[in-house]
Amino acid sequence: MSEVRERDGSKKYSPSTNGGTGKKGLPDGDTDSQDGSKGLKLKRQVGLISGIAMIVGTMIGSGIFVSPKGVLRQTESVGMSLIVWMMCGVLSIIGALCYAELGTVIPKSGGEYAYLLDTLGPIPAFLFSWISTIVLKPSSVSAITLTFGAYASQALFNTDGGDCDPPTITPKLFAAVAIVLILFINCASVKWATSVQVVFTAAKLTALVIIIVVGVIRLFQGEVANLTPPESFATSSLQPFAYGVAFYQGLWAYDGWNQLNYMTEELVNPYRNLPLAIIIGIPLVTILYLMVNISYFTVMTPAELLSSNAVAVTFASRTLGPMAWIIPFFVCCSTFGAANGSVFASGRLAFVTAREGHTVDVLSMVHVKRYTPVPALIFQAAIALIMIIPGDFDSLVNYFSFTAWLFYGATVGALLILRYKRPEVHRPIKVPIFIPIIVLIASVYLVIAPIIDEPALEYLFALLFILAGLVFYVPFVYYKLELPFMKHITVFFQLLLEVAPSSHDYETEEIEAA
Repeated sequence: MSEVRERDGSKKYSPSTNGGTGKKGLPDGDTDSQDGSKGLKLKRQVGLISGIAMIVGTMIGSGIFVSPKGVLRQTESVGMSLIVWMMCGVLSIIGALCYAELGTVIPKSGGEYAYLLDTLGPIPAFLFSWISTIVLKPSSVSAITLTFGAYASQALFNTDGGDCDPPTITPKLFAAVAIVLILFINCASVKWATSVQVVFTAAKLTALVIIIVVGVIRLFQGEVANLTPPESFATSSLQPFAYGVAFYQGLWAYDGWNQLNYMTEELVNPYRNLPLAIIIGIPLVTILYLMVNISYFTVMTPAELLSSNAVAVTFASRTLGPMAWIIPFFVCCSTFGAANGSVFASGRLAFVTAREGHTVDVLSMVHVKRYTPVPALIFQAAIALIMIIPGDFDSLVNYFSFTAWLFYGATVGALLILRYKRPEVHRPIKVPIFIPIIVLIASVYLVIAPIIDEPALEYLFALLFILAGLVFYVPFVYYKLELPFMKHITVFFQLLLEVAPSSHDYETEEIEAA
């Protein structure tokens, strides 16, 4: 099967002999799906519980355990920091509700990419996929697994309770092993990946509940000195843009609220389970984050929290005695689960981007037996492994991550455009119009605030890097330039990985039947 690309970057398949590998008796990579149409399809195997685990398990990474102090540093008071944590949760909830409407109107995987492509056209969609698949998604996986590696290596080299620093290479080796193991799980089976997500989400929720229970006990013991107003608000910052950066720091901890939109085509009954998973998962994370922060302040002063390199470990050492080791263990569980969810979602983004003709064809292919996007998963994991080598790309992530809210705002703008252009479309969930407007205004503020608060040339470089994606878009997508050797590379990997071209003909009837 070969593809014919339209000038706008979309792609359609036409039969040809390309040496592909499909099921037995089906030449050229064509594979009959269950409904008799040509092309493999990802199966709907992600149910409600798995969907909630994907959201919760990806949102709760290492930040709330290791360093939840960025908000406090900017607000300069306990009271305002708790308000910002709560408001970040509210903004994540209403943003996710906007995405729930988009996901039921445009029931395709790929998240922002699919919605931007359908409403604003191929260029914004391509630029989003360009920055996300090359920088944002892989760097996030690398950062999370490096935290996993740091805690795992500390445990390995300090089994006797000592304070020995492991060799520099050790955390990176652990991180690489984690990525390879997660890649294997995700390539082998969607059910394996979602089961892993459920188990590790349960583990991290257990850790948070332990911290909260200890905090509640401390509250009943009268440890409220850091939480009593008006003292808790007395030192609040008077700089308006400092709060923009505080929101930015808090929302980074909530990142992952849109994970389920990357796998809509694999959701069982997405019209029901997508909004329901969002309504259950994100408020749960918001309440947990608030209660955990309150618990920290029952044990530590603001100055002590800001000086701690691992807040949850400090908390455990002061309250759990000989059982303090369970918090580092749960941090490893939390980071592994968050990395698993991130790999799952980033693989779907690369897969959908290729399926629409915006990257190389082989990334759009699906394993003929396991129904997983193996090439796309390998591609994202490979970039994440490369990013582990330097290990100090924090500044790169910081300067590029402001672009996430640029695309969040554009996506919510797409919702408003759909309301205007397609008012007659059936919407299983329809949010009040003021909600996307609030999210859009907040997105603009969150893009501008860190630049005004701390201007740096790096923000300009990040923007130029995004626009540099046009260097690839114009010749390879718009003008359909094809390198002569790419066909042979595609066939080679098709045979090696046992993958075949995928179909993206997901009709409403199929969703309702699922």
